[in-house]
This record gives sequence, C-alpha cells and structure tokens, in this order.
Amino acid sequence: MEEMNKDTQKEPLTADEMTAEEVADQTSETTETNEGVTDEEAQNEEKDPLEAAQEEIADLKDKYLRQIAEFDNYRKRTLKERAELILNGGEKVITSLLPVLDDMERALESGRKTDDPQILREGMELIYNKLEKVLEQNGVSKIDTTNADFDTDIHEAVAMVPGMGDDKKGKVIDCLATGYKLNDKVIRHAKVAVGQ
Repeated sequence: MEEMNKDTQKEPLTADEMTAEEVADQTSETTETNEGVTDEEAQNEEKDPLEAAQEEIADLKDKYLRQIAEFDNYRKRTLKERAELILNGGEKVITSLLPVLDDMERALESGRKTDDPQILREGMELIYNKLEKVLEQNGVSKIDTTNADFDTDIHEAVAMVPGMGDDKKGKVIDCLATGYKLNDKVIRHAKVAVGQ
C-alpha cells in the first residue's frame, strides 16, 4: 500500500524528465494565464472611473434625448389626429343630412309649379319626418316635456304661470322650444312655461 501511495504522490517532473510535448503544454497554459491577467489589468488601467462615468453619462444622455424626441413625435401626431377629428368629425352627420337638403330643393322647385297648399304641406311633413329619422340615427333625441316635472338639468324656464292650482305647481305647462339630447347629453334645454 505504501508503494501505491508513493506512485500516486509523484513529485513534479524536472525539465529533463518531461517530454517536449508536456513542456509545450505547460508553457502555453502559463502564458495564457499571464496574458489573461495582463489584459484585465490593462483594461482596468485604461478605464479609470472618470472615463467610465463619462461614457455612462453620454449613454444616458443619448437615451434621454431619444425619449424626448419620441415623446415629441407622439405629441405632434396626436395633435394632428385631434385637429383632423375636429375638422372632419361632423362628416358622417353632414353626409346623412345631404339627402334631406336634396328633398328640400325638390320641394321648393315643385312649390313654384303648384298652388295647392295641401301638396306643399305633405311634402314638408315628409321632409320633416326624414330629418327626424336622420337625427335619431345620429343619436339625437327630443326631450319629452308632456306632463313632466320641471327639471333644471333638461328644462329652461322662460315663463312662470300663476294660478294653475297645486297639482300643476312645479310642472311643465307648455313647451315653447323643444330640447334635444345627443347620446344622453343635453345639447339644447327645452324652453318651457312652469306652473306656480
């Protein structure tokens, strides 16, 4: 057993005892290790903390400027889109109103050719009904005022009618101008007379 321990614990070979190949391998390993340390030390010596900080500052400044430019482009794009929406936002409504305008032109033209008021009245009613349908399709609805309690959110009192009795007090008596809503938002309050 002692002989085995002696075999496993070999002493390092001297240069005479090594083959040429083993010497070359050991030399290259030592050179690689020394070169690795040398390169790292050289990089550390080349990059002092001031230069590293300046590089980091330049990198952060570049990122910052790019972010500002990107946000500025986004802001300009959204402003342009908003302006286009404001200018052309009513295009759908106007396009749907054009047939009503055409009907009005035809009614005026036929009104010059006839003297019968009944025909003119029927034509005006047809055009009025068509206009109401177009407005409904675009989300416009009338505010109902028949037998309604006075509500400042949808009504505007233009007259107070005294002596109507207790049952008519605070109620809408008459509607002088119809009010309208656009998608549940009041766009014109109904002008009403209210009982006192």
